[in-house]
Amino acid sequence: MKKLTAKELRNMWLNFYKERGHVAIPSASLVPENDPSVLFTTAGMHPLVPYLLGEKHPCGKRLVDIQKCIRTGDIEEVGDDYHCTFFEMLGNWSLGDYFKKEKIAWSFDFLTNPNYLGIKKEDLAVTVFAGDETAPRDNESYECWKKCGLTDAQIFFLPKEHNWWILASGVGPCGPDSEMFIDTGKKKCSKDCNPSCNCGKYVEIGNDVYMEYVIKNKGGKAEPNKQRNVDTGFGFDRLLYISNGYESVYDSELFMPIIKKIEEISNLFYLLNNETKRNMRIIADHIKASVFMICDGVVPLNVEQGYVLRRLIRRAINCARKLNFDGSRLAELVGVVVDIYKEFYPELVEKQSEIEKQILLENEKFSKTLSQGIKEFEKVCKYTTNGVLNGKTAFRLYDTFGFPLELTKELAKEKGLGVDEEGYKEAFKIHQEKSKMAGDKVFKGGLADTGENTVKLHTAVHLLNSALKHIVSPDINQKGSNITSERLRFDFNCDHKLTDEEKKALEDYVNECIKEDIPVVCKEMSLDEAKSLGAVGVFENKYGDKVKVYIIGDKSTEICGGPHVKHTGELHHFKIVKEESSSAGVRRIKAILD
Repeated sequence: MKKLTAKELRNMWLNFYKERGHVAIPSASLVPENDPSVLFTTAGMHPLVPYLLGEKHPCGKRLVDIQKCIRTGDIEEVGDDYHCTFFEMLGNWSLGDYFKKEKIAWSFDFLTNPNYLGIKKEDLAVTVFAGDETAPRDNESYECWKKCGLTDAQIFFLPKEHNWWILASGVGPCGPDSEMFIDTGKKKCSKDCNPSCNCGKYVEIGNDVYMEYVIKNKGGKAEPNKQRNVDTGFGFDRLLYISNGYESVYDSELFMPIIKKIEEISNLFYLLNNETKRNMRIIADHIKASVFMICDGVVPLNVEQGYVLRRLIRRAINCARKLNFDGSRLAELVGVVVDIYKEFYPELVEKQSEIEKQILLENEKFSKTLSQGIKEFEKVCKYTTNGVLNGKTAFRLYDTFGFPLELTKELAKEKGLGVDEEGYKEAFKIHQEKSKMAGDKVFKGGLADTGENTVKLHTAVHLLNSALKHIVSPDINQKGSNITSERLRFDFNCDHKLTDEEKKALEDYVNECIKEDIPVVCKEMSLDEAKSLGAVGVFENKYGDKVKVYIIGDKSTEICGGPHVKHTGELHHFKIVKEESSSAGVRRIKAILD
């Protein structure tokens, strides 16, 4: 396998698919724009769901990108050889264009051609869908891999849990996938050893998803879909460490400069012992993830994305404490992360000072409660049942002293104690329910819902943005939005709580636009043309050089992926149900259509 630098691998991926008719698009934000089912973009397909569902992408039917992602489900495992919170996905898509025959041939070529990864054909293994009551066995993928030269011993038929993709809702486009693995040469763990057994013999490197079906009702049978899509994902960090023969993802150029800086700050050697190594890896991972999250507008809070960020920073601070240096020095790692990624993500350079500021502020806040919290922890440790810390007590440490559950668990582990996690979750749930204000309701959500009411609310967001600029301040800009089938949530910069008069004026403005029944016109143009029209585009960097611009008379001109209604009259009536603080300098409006 060819040894590659990060830059070489990035360019190799993008150029490979550009040569095959794909348009390179930039990474979308880590914070999903209209997906209430996840806090962060966890896979390359998340920002493209509207187009996988049939919406026309301004850059065409063949796309390629490198998408930044955050996953926190394995936070406890961070520090081992493989797990990371922040990572990048190499992705490419066919939106109703080519299908299995072309895609499998290209995947095989990229993997084995000496001009690309150069993996020996004999070292590959792949899996395909075995078939069940939902859909038949994927013989087409099997035959395609056979034509590439793989033997039956290298092709494994696996069930739905391993080789089937569907939206989290259980309905919508779906289909079989084909996963690609490197056979490490290790001895089989059993006669039934295959890529699903996690014994270490097979290491996954990529996945092709074939969305050829649609399920219209939950639990129903898959039917052929009108638009057949291909979604490919290869783990960038994993490919980099495998291609260079590293023992760990942390040995690559994407981590070692950060670890070297931690060595300098702590005056400790990375390989001193396993505990030191683990703490340095956690710091490197968590600060890198924090840098990218803050760059995309997340700030430390006790809810949603902000809570995840706070957990990461405070966990890094605790690891710094174990390495005998002050958490304020973690801000010195920001510049190292920026230097590693600035060529591909230049926005990091612009945001560097703000990122450092947020980490220093969070360290200051945490420091005020840490010593007192540790004293309290020492006190409550004396009152455990069967060596397990009470869940309510663990939650009080969080609620009063800002201790994330992970920190409490780590401190408890040092004393040989466990923590009642279910009790903690129950206490946290009660806390959330008590915190809800009158008039606020729990809204249902689903992954990238494109139902009729969601489309209407998407259009209402444009009108609300326009209303805020006209009524409150022309300097207001969108800081985030979240849309479900029942409500919209819109974040915007503002230095004061909106008055009742301002909220009434916003509602009147939007409802007047609805009453006028203004046509909603979509035009495709270059980004420069859109800017010359004065188009608003907070998320413009995710659409590439060619963009969709939605024009609503003289009220709103915005760069957006859609979809939207044809006329504003379809929205009926707009009502603000809540206005509150989202974070420092950012307000939040929740609104409905009735």
